[in-house]
Amino acid sequence: MTAPVEPESSSTPTPGPDAAAPDISVKGTHMKKKSIHRVVFVATLGALAFGFDTGVISGAIPFLQLPTVKGGLALSADQVATVTSSLVLGAAFGGILSGNMADKGGRKKTLLILSLLFIIGALGTSLAPTATVMVVFRFILGLAVGGASATVPVFIGELAPTEMRGMLVARNELTIVTGQLLAYTTNAVIANVWPGHPHAWRFMLVLCTLPALGLFLGTFTLTESPRWLMSKGRRAEARDVLWQLRKGDDVSGELDALQGHIDNIKQESSTRFWSDLNVPWIRRITLIGIGLAFLSQMTGVNSVMYYAPMILIDTGLGTSASLVATIGNGVVAVCSVAFGSMVLLPRFRRRPMLLIGQVGVTCALAAMGAVFSFGAEGPVRSYLVLAFMMLFLFFMQGFVAVIFWLMLAEIFPLRIRGKAMGVAVFANWMANYLVARLFPPLEAALGGGVFFIFAAVNFLTVFFYLKFIPETKGRSLEQLEEDFASA
Repeated sequence: MTAPVEPESSSTPTPGPDAAAPDISVKGTHMKKKSIHRVVFVATLGALAFGFDTGVISGAIPFLQLPTVKGGLALSADQVATVTSSLVLGAAFGGILSGNMADKGGRKKTLLILSLLFIIGALGTSLAPTATVMVVFRFILGLAVGGASATVPVFIGELAPTEMRGMLVARNELTIVTGQLLAYTTNAVIANVWPGHPHAWRFMLVLCTLPALGLFLGTFTLTESPRWLMSKGRRAEARDVLWQLRKGDDVSGELDALQGHIDNIKQESSTRFWSDLNVPWIRRITLIGIGLAFLSQMTGVNSVMYYAPMILIDTGLGTSASLVATIGNGVVAVCSVAFGSMVLLPRFRRRPMLLIGQVGVTCALAAMGAVFSFGAEGPVRSYLVLAFMMLFLFFMQGFVAVIFWLMLAEIFPLRIRGKAMGVAVFANWMANYLVARLFPPLEAALGGGVFFIFAAVNFLTVFFYLKFIPETKGRSLEQLEEDFASA
């Protein structure tokens, strides 16, 4: 539920060190307070589009494999992997490009451009006449998905006050899985209401334009990030934004802290990202972020999110039943993220949550592999595999995913935050690409054995997290940066 909008203040914001700037006194008298919850809601429409676009393909695949005379594109198994992974490959580059764009042009402008890419990609895939055209527009859609995954959590993290940052950034992941659940649900509805319809997959894919349109329209109501404005020397505008988003009128203390931090890093930083990486602590925290981003995808989560119906069909479940069963995965994902972000995150520290989730993911994958490989064929095996999928998603979405996106929004220093986030998201999506591209042939060759491979990788990941992942709870972004620099 969104918080009520603060009433319009008729008074000028409390003067601070920048009160002499002429635009402050003029604009301050006409500004209205904004609910940060509503601003975050608009920003997370990018995450909703991200989730919908990544989830919708799971239901479209069975129809895309149909012959062209039945309305499909006659995709082979290899073409299925190519179509699915083309979005993921685009997302890897979208993360890099949006990171540069967000640092140069601002977070708000980046979201506006991404919304247009979402719309173009969604329309192109729904109208695609051939597999080749489908791949091209899936790649464009991937640019938007990767850009949103890099920009939205950083934007929210920079808008939020310290005490609300964890809860607000976690809404990004909650909205992603909500988008996936909506995609699974609309897929199942379309498949069952219009069974055998030659254009069922086109109906599924064109719905991706709805969250994209919402983001496009909503972007015009957003504020810019106050931290980005300060980094560009636009102190008066940053003060306006802080005044709008904070409950009180006096934001001079927060503004001065930001200014002091900006002044310090300008004395130390270079103008080039790669030169900044020569600073040992910046290089270390950037590599940790990249490792966290890469390994979070090597859980194999998107083998479940993209290919769940295919996995369940291989265990003996029918196509329609598999699509309906996949809704259960989406429900578990949404409930788990809600539980993790609203119940666990305010009460527990980040690092223990990440480790608990990683151990749970490893055990669930091993159990899934055992049932798939050694269980007797029949409905019992199918539903046991589904049950362990849901257990896997509980630990992955309720623990690992909540902490992963939050930490990426927290740990990078301001001077390279957009670019470092872009590089980390590139690593995340490249791992995602490996999973999306290799899972179908591995599952065909190894059956349930592929889940044992994922379990082994995740077992080793536990030790990486134990050694390198820092605790970030209860510290402002500026305090965290000082902690890392002095460590």
